Amino acid sequence: MILVLLIGLAFVAVAAGLFARALLVSRRYASHAVTNIGEYGFEADGAATRTTRNHSAAGRPTMRERVDSMATAIGASMSGRVGSMSEESLRARLMAAGYYTTPPGRLVGYQVLAACVAGGFTVWWAFAKGVNPLLGLCFAVVALLVGWTLPIVYIKRKGRLRGEQIDYEMPELIDTLVTTVEAGLSFSASLQVAGRRFRGPLGEEVRLTLQEQSMGLALNKALGNMLLRCDTPSVRSFVRSILQGDQLGVSIGQTLRNLAHEMRARRRHMAEERAQKAPVKILFPLVLFIFPALMLVMLGPAAIRIAGIFD
Repeated sequence: MILVLLIGLAFVAVAAGLFARALLVSRRYASHAVTNIGEYGFEADGAATRTTRNHSAAGRPTMRERVDSMATAIGASMSGRVGSMSEESLRARLMAAGYYTTPPGRLVGYQVLAACVAGGFTVWWAFAKGVNPLLGLCFAVVALLVGWTLPIVYIKRKGRLRGEQIDYEMPELIDTLVTTVEAGLSFSASLQVAGRRFRGPLGEEVRLTLQEQSMGLALNKALGNMLLRCDTPSVRSFVRSILQGDQLGVSIGQTLRNLAHEMRARRRHMAEERAQKAPVKILFPLVLFIFPALMLVMLGPAAIRIAGIFD
């Protein structure tokens, strides 16, 4: 019990130290993120505008800004100390999830904070319930591992869902490009029309690609950056087809038309694949929940009568 108490006090001390450090961290991280958003011309659901407005109205950083600053400071202090942390891989995951201006160190800081909170709460619970110290220590270790992996799991899941949404909307984007290109517009002008029309992750990627092009990047380079941000099958086929068509001199309209047909066939195959997986996925709830309830309703009265006869 004393060991669990000491571990809990250590977690409390670490949490207090991190919070005190967050209060002393400069506000340059939040202002730097807002500056990057302004440079790219990208704004996710007005979050940057609301953050700046709240900051100027209140005259002091919000709680979200303080937590972000604390996580950024923790990640910066741990940079290079853990070999498994790769800034390139973390940045790729953040960009795939739509967090373009979030530094990788902030994600590492959130991992540390989540691990400390989960471990401290588990130790407090074990001490309050009078759990065996060895068992409480095991629970604390498991909570630390869960807290450490939870932010990464969240980022991966959000990136996967975002990629699936982009793949689902890609045929509509290509249809729009085909219509506008065959109407006489250039490919860049067609992208601008599509960027004004589409919303969600795909519209964000198109607008960010256009903003990079307006800042001086070539169209091929901007499309390559789009592929780096969201490396999904549909985006990969789209970018490679455009680049190959530009290099070989193939008509952009015919290339986009063939690509639209291919992507619609791919989306149909994905729907058929999900439909074929449905019986397997429904098997587990059917066996664990539906069959026991049916057996209870059908055999329950008979079992009660048989038990009454033997009594």
